[in-house]
Amino acid sequence: MNDDFVGSWAYRSFLRDADLSTSFENLRFGTGTMVLVDEGEGVLTGSLGGSGWSLSLTGQWTASDPHTMKVQGRGEIGGELWVYDYLGYLAPAWPTGVDETPSILGSIIRTQAHSSGTAPAGFVASWYAVKQQ
Repeated sequence: MNDDFVGSWAYRSFLRDADLSTSFENLRFGTGTMVLVDEGEGVLTGSLGGSGWSLSLTGQWTASDPHTMKVQGRGEIGGELWVYDYLGYLAPAWPTGVDETPSILGSIIRTQAHSSGTAPAGFVASWYAVKQQ
């Protein structure tokens, strides 16, 4: 069992926009709470959700340097199935860091297009999560 990923995390995801004139608020893709549970044998389950949406998470973690997690989120939102894959890395702690909070850094891909046709499969964004104490 590995407790590094276990717990409740403040989740934020951002569009990948190289234009520095884009306002920070316009980079927002999503925010919510990510809850991760270690089921043993490297299996992770949990949930990710915010205002008006929730996904069930299933996947795994790997003891590597840094520790890695890969989960898939699935849920019905507004009458359509959302499916996203999340790849994340436990951020290494700085040896001289002060009051450092554990965080996960990663990327997300929309695995299945939304049925409305306005959200295609293959869309990629960046995300990070900060452990809630």
